[in-house]
Amino acid sequence: MVVSSAANSRTFIVTTPSDHEIRMTRLFDAPRHLVFDAFTKPDLLTRWYGARGWTLISCEVDLRVGGGWRFVSQGPDGAQMGQSGVYQAIEPSDRLVYTELFDHQSYPGESLIDHEFVERDRKTTLTSTLRFATAEGRDIVLRYPMRRGVAEGFDRLADLLDRIQADRLDHMQADQPGHGLDHD
Repeated sequence: MVVSSAANSRTFIVTTPSDHEIRMTRLFDAPRHLVFDAFTKPDLLTRWYGARGWTLISCEVDLRVGGGWRFVSQGPDGAQMGQSGVYQAIEPSDRLVYTELFDHQSYPGESLIDHEFVERDRKTTLTSTLRFATAEGRDIVLRYPMRRGVAEGFDRLADLLDRIQADRLDHMQADQPGHGLDHD
């Protein structure tokens, strides 16, 4: 039985360290290599990315410095939202930095997203810093339901990480000698 990590959503914190930045932190009950993979592998991204009701219908990732990425999400009413960028830094399991620009963006300039993954006792603290081209851009994003949407996406990610770990545990137990045999 998988128990949801949504309880960790109370660890989701949003701050504004400068007039051009939003910083978000969240604790995940999973090792950082799994959390990092969930941010970089299309087969995992499509299973969690976005707020409840949104689905990632297109996910392209060229995971190398200078490589591009493109996501298209579809909402419950059929509306689509596209976003893309270029990877600036990739330190597997430690850090991921990329630019971000939405197809129909309502604020000026490209953003820089910097994710740091820190593990302690098989739990990972994700710190995401969003740097906007202008203070106006940051303020516009803060007026959106961004906090709710990211929190819901991170809850979906936590549930996925729980399922992955439970599946791995089930497979490990199934591979043990004598597992599944009747002992009368």
